[in-house]
Amino acid sequence: MGLAVMCVSHAYGHPPNPEEGAKLLNTALDLGYTHLDTAALYGFGANETLLGNTLKNRRGEYFLASKCGMFRDAAGKREIDGSPEKIKQTCDESLQRLQTDVIDLYYLHRWDKRIAIEDSVGALKDLVNEGKIKTIGLSEVSADTLRKAHAVHPIAAVQTEYSLWTRNAETAILNACKELGVTFVAFSPLGPGFLTGDVPDVGALPEKDIRLNMPRFKPEHFSRNLGLLEGLSEIAQENSCTMAQLGLAWVLAQGDQIVAIPGTTSLDHVREHLGAAEIKLSPETIARLNALINPNTVSGPRYGAATLPEIDTEDVDLGRYAA
Repeated sequence: MGLAVMCVSHAYGHPPNPEEGAKLLNTALDLGYTHLDTAALYGFGANETLLGNTLKNRRGEYFLASKCGMFRDAAGKREIDGSPEKIKQTCDESLQRLQTDVIDLYYLHRWDKRIAIEDSVGALKDLVNEGKIKTIGLSEVSADTLRKAHAVHPIAAVQTEYSLWTRNAETAILNACKELGVTFVAFSPLGPGFLTGDVPDVGALPEKDIRLNMPRFKPEHFSRNLGLLEGLSEIAQENSCTMAQLGLAWVLAQGDQIVAIPGTTSLDHVREHLGAAEIKLSPETIARLNALINPNTVSGPRYGAATLPEIDTEDVDLGRYAA
């Protein structure tokens, strides 16, 4: 079980202040988390800066993952740029913010489709040879793109959204990772908080919360998706765990090569999530969960039409989700 650090600085409305964020990071290490995930994009550098300032004296205690290829352009807007020059520039800037000499796992955050994946991975390979990063990862890519990249340099990990309610990875990329010996890192393993049962009122979400732009959180879909939570709660009670722990345990049960990286701003949730690694679900429980929450029972796609062109996963399969 890893920890996605993103929401300490980014994406979910009102992030905690730096002091609270620092307390969360230190608590995570104290509890036994050893895999921390950040990116140059998160808070436009603020997330890496917080992590570096907070944990520079504990660098040997955790595996550090960060990402390049998506950051802020000159106009202050998010930009996808996978050019070799930008990748190398971003890495140097990230190393400074993180206050470290090397990043353990460095992802291409999004494949820039204007650039051949071989060229972007070639730049990452150069960074490995220079000792600035140890291993290479890809985020939100298809099985075909993974194979092309893996031919240039071994890919250590692929990061893609995966949870009970987002199953697109099952189309091809999960099997490709298993075939090539690539670790699969599941982000949003609790469906942007939905599977915790803690998002009862979409109208109460802060103005800048990214979920407000996700189709499944729109009123026409959200009301239908809420109906899934009663059954999820019942199964969690039967297994003497929380709904969040149940959802995380399901992800981990899908394969030995899978790492889950839930994110949170809550110290209680940091403790709660770690406990999911100890939960072993029976085949019967897994079957019940699959029957309850699957592409035919979830209402709405995970991304809107404007975001889909930015990713390279098998999201063509979104037609399976309820309309």
